[in-house]
This record gives sequence, C-alpha cells and structure tokens, in this order.
Amino acid sequence: MKRVRFRDPTGTIRGGRWLDDEGQASVTTALGEPDDDAPGKTYPAEAVDVLPPAEPTKIIAIGRNFADHADEQNAEVPDRPLLFLKPPNTVASHGSTVSLLPDKERLDYEAELAVIIGETCHNVDAGEAEDVIAGYTCFNDISNRDDQRVETNWVRGKAFDNAAPMGPVLATPDEVPADATIECRVNGETKQSSTRENLVFSVPELIEEITTYMTLEPGDVIATGTPEGVGPLEDGDTVEVEIEGVGTLEHDVHIP
Repeated sequence: MKRVRFRDPTGTIRGGRWLDDEGQASVTTALGEPDDDAPGKTYPAEAVDVLPPAEPTKIIAIGRNFADHADEQNAEVPDRPLLFLKPPNTVASHGSTVSLLPDKERLDYEAELAVIIGETCHNVDAGEAEDVIAGYTCFNDISNRDDQRVETNWVRGKAFDNAAPMGPVLATPDEVPADATIECRVNGETKQSSTRENLVFSVPELIEEITTYMTLEPGDVIATGTPEGVGPLEDGDTVEVEIEGVGTLEHDVHIP
C-alpha cells in the first residue's frame, strides 16, 4: 500500500491511499480513519497539495553509505555508519518549489531511499528492525557544500530550511524490493543510478546502530545515503528522485 498525506481543495489535511491507474494518479480517503468525514472520497492528484508523508521529530542521515559516492568525494568508507542530523525545518514536500540559500557556490542534490519509523523504539536488534519500519519514501538530502567543507558538525551544510524534500508517499515495506533502484534526474537528465543492494550498511544495521544511541519516534526518518553522481543545483532546476516501489519525488528549485 502507498499512503499519502494531502491537503484537499477545502484546505483540510487528510490521509489516504495513493492510486495510480495507468499513469493517472489520484488519492482516496478510504483508510477507515474514525475522524474522517469523507470516507472513500477520491481526488485527482493535481487537485490536492501532497504533503510530506511523515512529520519527523528528527531526520538521521547517513554519510558515505555507498562506496562509489565515498570515492567521488575522495573519502574512505567509514567503519561504522556516519550519522548526522537534519531537523524538522528542513522538510519540504513533493510538488513544491524549494527556496535554498543565496550566495553559495555549491548546493548539491543527493537522491536517497528514506525509512519512516512506525513506532517508538530503542536498542533495536538488526534482526528485529523490520518490525519498527512503517515504510519507505524518496528523499533529497540537499547539501550546502560551501559550509559543509569547513565545519565538523554540518549544521550549516545540512540543516538549513528546505534541505530535505521527501515524498510523495509512504510505501509499505512489501512494496519496495530488496534491490530497489534509486535514481535522480535533473531537468530530465539522469544524474544518479544505483540500487538498494549497494548500501554499505543495510537498513537493519542502520536502525540497530542509531537506536543504540537515541530513541526513535513514529514519523522519524532515516535517510540511508546517496550513490555517486551528486552535483550542483541551479535556480529553476527540476529534480526528480525515483525509487522502485515508491514512485517519484519531484520538486523545483529557487535560489535567490
């Protein structure tokens, strides 16, 4: 199942299913929520505002989790997951135009598979990690390289407003293959292409490591890392992050 959060034409925020019939996307509220006053109502996708599929208290992102990306950064693959945080102010939605920092030489796209956590969890063994996963979504870890290069905690480099577009849906784990493809296109040109199989640290390994140090809450997000091919964004660009089994996150870019 693919779940979607959206704002309907009246301005009401709803949850529902994402339907895609031969390329004609729509959303329906037929999820059986007890407080839903329009059960079964269906809207064309273009008639609603698609919202981020989760409202995380925090995003835990992983650096250099593809060997080819570490190589293009002239860096070593870490011997344990390299963790950094992106706060809630970074979240942006599918279909939006994300306004980024002005006066920077290099703002990069980074296509990633993201995990959405389904329950409060701490000290989760890798063998039980699947139990705490609500689903997966597409993620763009937009990075400010100017400041990332000269700071150690990456707050300026990774935590600025709109630095984490995600969506369009939460796809339940059964929808996303173990070898799911991960692609990024900028203005229609493919820039990144890899598969989930190429992760250095798997999703269960990441959940085990992260929950050793912190409690994860429902809606929290783990961005699992990006493959090679990262590159700079320019004002007016259109970015698409496509993940097999999830769909395609699309957003435009505005750089003042």
